[in-house]
Amino acid sequence: MAIYTGKVVDGKVIVDGDPLPEGTEVTIHVAGDDDEPFYLTPDMEAEIEESIAQLERGEGIPGAVVLAELDAIAQAAASK
Repeated sequence: MAIYTGKVVDGKVIVDGDPLPEGTEVTIHVAGDDDEPFYLTPDMEAEIEESIAQLERGEGIPGAVVLAELDAIAQAAASK
């Protein structure tokens, strides 16, 4: 997994740096204004609260493990 930055030009996302390979699947997070409020639905808030409770019970997965698994998935997909 990698993080890229860029901007929209004529309705297309132009990535900073080297172009990505044709057909690369991406997920785009639009960085909004820091002053822009963020609202959670009651369902979203409940999900976050349950996730925190799971972590407090020791049911979480260490970030390094998650990142290693994502990296392995990305490398496997890139080798196909």
